[in-house]
Amino acid sequence: MVRCRFISSFVLVSLLLLPTLASRSFPTKLDANPSPGYREAPVYRNGDQCQISAPRDSGEMGVCRPFLVHVAMTLDSVYFRGSVAAVNSILRHASCPENIFFHFVADPASSAAGSSPTPDEFATILRSIFPSLAFKVYPFNSSDRVKNLISSSIRQALDNPLNYARSYLAEIIDPCVSRVIYLDSDIIVVDDIQKLWSTALTGSTVIGAPQYCHANFTKYFTNQFWVRPDFSKTFRGKKPCYFNTGVMIMDLDKWRRGDFTGKIEKWMEIQRETRIYELGSLPPFLLVFGGEVHAIDDRWNQHGLGGDNVVNSCRSLHPGPVSLLHWSGKGKPWVRLDERRPCPVDHLWEPHDLYRQRGHNGRRARW
Repeated sequence: MVRCRFISSFVLVSLLLLPTLASRSFPTKLDANPSPGYREAPVYRNGDQCQISAPRDSGEMGVCRPFLVHVAMTLDSVYFRGSVAAVNSILRHASCPENIFFHFVADPASSAAGSSPTPDEFATILRSIFPSLAFKVYPFNSSDRVKNLISSSIRQALDNPLNYARSYLAEIIDPCVSRVIYLDSDIIVVDDIQKLWSTALTGSTVIGAPQYCHANFTKYFTNQFWVRPDFSKTFRGKKPCYFNTGVMIMDLDKWRRGDFTGKIEKWMEIQRETRIYELGSLPPFLLVFGGEVHAIDDRWNQHGLGGDNVVNSCRSLHPGPVSLLHWSGKGKPWVRLDERRPCPVDHLWEPHDLYRQRGHNGRRARW
């Protein structure tokens, strides 16, 4: 059992999500040394039961240490506030937060265009918010390569090259990292991420994710796809189910050996010539992995909380226990909270938010 010495300011949220909460690590607040716009996070320490291979010299060292839980996320100016809240939630509910290593991917092209901090600037900002965080920021050098493969989707935000970074994690992340949990930036975790990490991907299975087999799988592809036997045969002999790529366990060793990045790119090339889907980076994953995904409990992706992609509607939680809440869809909690038109579920995200200041003229800063 983790020793508890911290009186939580998140009591209401904890009560609302009580079925999902087990033993936790608890933070000790340090003197504030905030990044512009953000207050400094508490320092989260391991519980007595945690194994630590060796002390690290700094937050960006020791990526190859044993006992680490590896988490990958992307960083950009639009979603940075969500990324910070996600990291804060993961650390707060982890039993061994010092054993979590974060792999952040940023796009240098956005930095060059002046719309986002550089990867090094992101690292500086993160270090000021989370002084004890173990992390590394990687430049997404494949962004130009991806731009030549992206075809327009139903929502412009889905065409951002960073949405495709998850397809290149096996190339981006250090070779010594054999598996990783990929998470979108619009999530919060309210359970010990070690539980998700301990999921075994047996046999030839490359990824694990919550699956939703009641969804109409055919709607994710155009009629042109289904009438072409050379396309539709990819699902022959399989029972494919929809899965959301915002929460995945990825076996990077198997991914590298099987060149799954190349397989995804081949479908993207076909899409450029013959429109076979509408939804950005999701369908290539369905085409490559549909019917061959290790099913993870649905509690690890309560998705759709952002509402409909066309109408900014509110969604409620599905029945049952919750370990991860995901604001997939058009509406993001920080935007709705700032505009004072939040959905009820947005109040579950709010306690993890570390943003505290406004920019000039009362406007929110971009990150």
